[in-house]
Amino acid sequence: MKIKAILMFLISISLFLIALSLLSSLVEPKYASGSREGNLIAEYYRESDSKSLHDVIFVGDCEAYSTFVPPLLWERYGITSFVRGSPSQTIAQSYTLITETLQYETPKAIVLSVYALCREEGAREAYNRITLDGMRPSLHKLRAVFSSIGEEESAISYFVPLLRYHSRWNELSAEDFKYLFKRPQVSHNGYLLEKEIEAPENVECEKGEAPHDLPRENLDYLDRIIKECKKSGVELILVKAPVDSWLYPWYEEWDREINGWAEMNGVKYYDLIIHKGQIGIDMRCDSYDGGLHLNVFGAEKTTVYFGEMLQKEHNIAPHHGEKTVSRWKEKLDKYYKERNE
Repeated sequence: MKIKAILMFLISISLFLIALSLLSSLVEPKYASGSREGNLIAEYYRESDSKSLHDVIFVGDCEAYSTFVPPLLWERYGITSFVRGSPSQTIAQSYTLITETLQYETPKAIVLSVYALCREEGAREAYNRITLDGMRPSLHKLRAVFSSIGEEESAISYFVPLLRYHSRWNELSAEDFKYLFKRPQVSHNGYLLEKEIEAPENVECEKGEAPHDLPRENLDYLDRIIKECKKSGVELILVKAPVDSWLYPWYEEWDREINGWAEMNGVKYYDLIIHKGQIGIDMRCDSYDGGLHLNVFGAEKTTVYFGEMLQKEHNIAPHHGEKTVSRWKEKLDKYYKERNE
């Protein structure tokens, strides 16, 4: 009788957890037709599950996923890559994503977008959700949650989404049921393609001195990142996207701070703003939102330019294996199909 009671208890618990998981998946936003950025973090696991390995992992905020195009990097240089980017990703979240990635694979290099280093405050809950909800349950996610959430946020709701999204019952659509078990793929290995063209009102960004130094906490996380990379034998490369807008300005003082840190730690840092001329960036046609981010045309120029640096300055050699070539040909075909529609 005791064994039967225990079995019934375990079955009941299992059914409860299954039901809880299904309900959570149902009410979670699917980010299929709007706010596609919400699917970016989760898409990496499809690659890791298929045992796909990468030479380069790009990590960071919107300047990462709107600047570097993995299919083009493969086409031009034979370099395999993935972008683990998300909107307003904090440097603490980047650190956690890097440590998690190193549990799945050991790339030759990790390229970290540095704009998040200037942020004094953490991301709002909406942005935390876009990054953290997409992570698989793990100690890495647990650390990311506690390093990110505000006082009014519930940590447990990041592991049981039903607690946060239960009010979406009256908003459910056919899309929620269609993508209940598998989210739509919205990116090209983490790159989110944007074809719109919107020029900034003022091409040149006027600014004075930096309003503050780079926060010490952010630099501490940067120290942790370099230690993790060195421990795993992975080269860390820092990069600033070739974007300097009226809303998200980049100051010379911040640039000098990062340069000093990079030199002290033996890390390469590329400020692509000063390379805009060589890259060929023209914000009148290379941005989709008034100069804040690059569109596909600006991203392609930057990818080609930076890819040459990866190949020549960092000795990242091309891949020629039959399986790799076949897999990336399929990715490239999908990329050009969307790009040229």
